[in-house]
Amino acid sequence: MAVAAFNLVSTLVLILGMAAYRNHREGALYALPLAALGAAMAAYHTLLIAGWVPRAWVPCGTGASCANQALEIFYGIQIPWLSLAAFGLIAALLLVYLKKTSP
Repeated sequence: MAVAAFNLVSTLVLILGMAAYRNHREGALYALPLAALGAAMAAYHTLLIAGWVPRAWVPCGTGASCANQALEIFYGIQIPWLSLAAFGLIAALLLVYLKKTSP
């Protein structure tokens, strides 16, 4: 799941970087679904770690459990929470930008 989130962020960097360089509003339109997908994945991971996801939905197989991870930094703030905040903030800022630049 972390690899998929990293791929979404990397794609967002490329799309938004090229759009900013060329001053194209359409880059925000392309990036918004990726930010929403990243926020959905981060929300699922947050619910998974909190234990609110039913056992049938947990994609964990053999090896370390992805539901019992201790991914904490900054006095107990978990990395999936930071991912959810980042993707949510990106999506919100893209919506504000699209609203301000609407024709």
